[in-house]
Amino acid sequence: MDDKKHYRLKSTWKLSERHHMAIPWDQLVREADLPAIDAGIAERSAIVGRIGIILLSCGTGAWRVREAMNTVARSLGLTCSADIGLISIEYTCFSPTHHYSQVLSLSSSGVNTDKLDRMERFVHNFDKKYANLTLAELHQELDRIQTHSGNYSVLVGGLAAALACSAFVFLLGGGLVEMFCAFIGAGIGNLVRGEMIHKQMTILACVGVGVAAACLSYGIVFQTLVALFHVAAGHEAGYIGAMLFVIPGFPFITSMLDISKLDMRSGMERLAFAIMITTVASLVGWLFALMVQLRPGNFLPLSLGPVVLCLLRVAASFCGVYGFSIMFNSPQRMAITAGLVGAVANTLRLELVDLTAVPPAAAAFVGALVAGLLASVINRYEGYPRISLTVPSIVIMVPGLYIYRAVYNIGSNSLSVGAMWLTRAALIIMFLPMGLFLARLLLDKKWRQSD
Repeated sequence: MDDKKHYRLKSTWKLSERHHMAIPWDQLVREADLPAIDAGIAERSAIVGRIGIILLSCGTGAWRVREAMNTVARSLGLTCSADIGLISIEYTCFSPTHHYSQVLSLSSSGVNTDKLDRMERFVHNFDKKYANLTLAELHQELDRIQTHSGNYSVLVGGLAAALACSAFVFLLGGGLVEMFCAFIGAGIGNLVRGEMIHKQMTILACVGVGVAAACLSYGIVFQTLVALFHVAAGHEAGYIGAMLFVIPGFPFITSMLDISKLDMRSGMERLAFAIMITTVASLVGWLFALMVQLRPGNFLPLSLGPVVLCLLRVAASFCGVYGFSIMFNSPQRMAITAGLVGAVANTLRLELVDLTAVPPAAAAFVGALVAGLLASVINRYEGYPRISLTVPSIVIMVPGLYIYRAVYNIGSNSLSVGAMWLTRAALIIMFLPMGLFLARLLLDKKWRQSD
């Protein structure tokens, strides 16, 4: 290429300044007025890849991303083979005469259940509504989905975290004092984290500073209550609940589901990511506890009757799951539906532990199974993605208290106690995706296949 031609090309080609360079999809389209079904293999493959990477950015697992890419590839007359990770896709599309390979990546991993719902409906209707559109029209439709703004502001996200964590604290055994302090702490912590995410700060800094802000806020509010109203010191245990808004529910659950379908790369990357977030949050909370001399003790007894406790658990489970759903950008109707699913599944889990001899891990399996079955039924009638209902429903079952106590005791050289809490947490965490796996196995024909 001569210098003049190279200069003309560079002057019209807008290069991204980001570390993960943004792809200018509109500039890659040649023959924009050509129907997608009649376009060349490069243009058709770009459609397949772009759909896959948008879905991956929503937090869904490798199996669902590959299924969507396959659906679109078939509509466009292609065969697709994809290797999917946490933030990247390597794939090749084949036609009878050519093949075309691409590598696409994201700058970070996140969760957006509203965008996930929009993309799944787009893929479901692709053959009937979109396959005959022109390349320009298809990319414009994907632009609308990709650039759709979030449903809620950072402030609303903070309030959602406050609601979810205060409900979480009650379900762990806390009372009004712990719930109030956790409400303030989690709200401020998630507000700080949200602002940092909005400014595109690195994820570990967002988690660490958000947890520190939550714990510090809890401590200030609690000490104020002690000074003004002589609140008992035993209420300090609720500070753990103030930082539970960082629980990486989506990567934890999707990692196990991916591993169960032998998507080992995606599963192990997601698991490593979830462990990293959990470890950083636990260590920051532990350092805060050392500085202010807090210990993760037992909550003070609430002295509630079994019927009243059960009814309050239903309400708290709904509020907790609803709050997490809002944090995941679910629309109101989807968030309420997830809250109802969680109210049934989580209350059943807690009542099994209290009223029967069922171990907590087995009860978690039953609760996740019920959540998965309910989500599958709702999916058939409402079309909501199963994972958008199940993950918020069982995030509230993730034993964040156990994980934190494990890290606290290991850091304090109480290795045997720490190992005990870590084992309890690991058992519950492993049984949660097993319950979802069984629900999918029973009610999803495609999931049962191994081809």
